[in-house]
Amino acid sequence: MRNIKIDIEYDGTDFIGWQRQATGRSVQAEIETVLRTVTDEYVVITGAGRTDAGVHARGQVANFKIESPIGTIDLKRALNGLLPDDIVIHGVEEVDDRFSARYSARERTYRYFISTKLTAIERRFCWQLFYPLELDRMREACGIIARTTDFQSFCRANSGVDNYLCTISEATWEIQPSGMLVFLVKANRFLHGMVRALVGTMVDVGRGYLTIQEFQDIIAARDRKRAGMAAPPHGLFLEQVLYGDVSWERFPASN
Repeated sequence: MRNIKIDIEYDGTDFIGWQRQATGRSVQAEIETVLRTVTDEYVVITGAGRTDAGVHARGQVANFKIESPIGTIDLKRALNGLLPDDIVIHGVEEVDDRFSARYSARERTYRYFISTKLTAIERRFCWQLFYPLELDRMREACGIIARTTDFQSFCRANSGVDNYLCTISEATWEIQPSGMLVFLVKANRFLHGMVRALVGTMVDVGRGYLTIQEFQDIIAARDRKRAGMAAPPHGLFLEQVLYGDVSWERFPASN
């Protein structure tokens, strides 16, 4: 049995999310359907992160097991030839059997985009807000979450997790030359709805609806009801998943 790792980009607009569900169109199900056609095997893939409906990915990673001898180059070509236009496979490689896209990951990076002016081209990929935001306050909130470990206040209720501990290695708000505001956050793990809840709450800080002290009180409360609204999903991108120094090894690409 071969273990295959794939790097995936997708426009999440028309998906119910990454994970296969009883009804609706998911990224996982679309890829699995094509893999069955290509390999003539029932294939189940594991993703590095389960993005919600409407969330996009430039750097999603998944792995799956197959017996088919098809080469990685031919597999990539077949996947991109049969998948719909809103999913693209950027890399295919055979990896050690111990590799898991989800459990071997060391760090995940997300970006959230906010436009403070009307945009036609980017409207499906950002949250459009038309009131002033105090970026310095939002950056101060970033400094607080970088020192935080318990993110229960920003986790969707009934998520079924064992703990709410996450290690944030980087959290910043930046302004692009176009004027787009971008929140970048890196962590070893993310809770369900965590990034969108953080963005929504930091926007309340930037609007002056919350003080920095109130933001700190929300974290301490460990209560999702105390935090702000979840930012819309279409502004969120899974940018990258890193695996660092791990024990599994890549095999050379084959035709």
